[in-house]
Amino acid sequence: MTVIEICLDDLAGVRRAEEAGADRIELCAALATGGLTPSIGTVSRALALATRVGVHVLIRQRPGDFVFDDEELAAMIADIRAFLDLDRPAAVALGFVVGALRPDGTVDVEATRALVDACGDAPVTFHKAFDQTPDRAAALEELIALGIGRVLTSGGAATAPEGAVQLATLVEQAGDRIAVLAGGGVRPGNVADLVRRTGVREVHLRAAEQAPSASHVRSGYDDGHREVTSSAVVAAVAEAARGVAA
Repeated sequence: MTVIEICLDDLAGVRRAEEAGADRIELCAALATGGLTPSIGTVSRALALATRVGVHVLIRQRPGDFVFDDEELAAMIADIRAFLDLDRPAAVALGFVVGALRPDGTVDVEATRALVDACGDAPVTFHKAFDQTPDRAAALEELIALGIGRVLTSGGAATAPEGAVQLATLVEQAGDRIAVLAGGGVRPGNVADLVRRTGVREVHLRAAEQAPSASHVRSGYDDGHREVTSSAVVAAVAEAARGVAA
């Protein structure tokens, strides 16, 4: 079965994604900036709302590059430790999405190891910073050596369908040592072909739709709509992807 991961920053989306057939969510804040670490209150409520989906929390202290200084790294480690102390249902797996690079784009092995160590036994994904690495084959081996469970990637291309050839190569290299999570431009209309062409068994997407603002007052903070998780998109992706596996 193809695993469906939904990236979201709206709490209502936790239930929507779960009920529509998602297997896991990546919980973020500020997706408009590429995603940041959500607040501890947001993570706590997401864990309370979930009943079976895995909740993997993005750990990214600030927007911009993935080259983190010591203080930023310490803040991310503190966030991980705080989230691990939260209550959650026994059926809900808490995991983390991390990543750090050196200025030349290679994996910052020491910083990433510190993040992985802080996660303890929790599942760990290396996020799409991976696509900035100059040698993805070498980077994949470094992630495997660090004990990371999966890598989120579009194969270095703008979208996963465009990077299908590279994704297939990564899947072959990875074997059963690390999961390749295909993300970037995954939609109901292309997910089945993507799974067939690449051999990936996990896909990642932002299943967004526009929702009207609850406020009647417009401002620089509110243009009258916001993005929320779409149950229909999640269900359509799940149906299309699992049709391939069947």
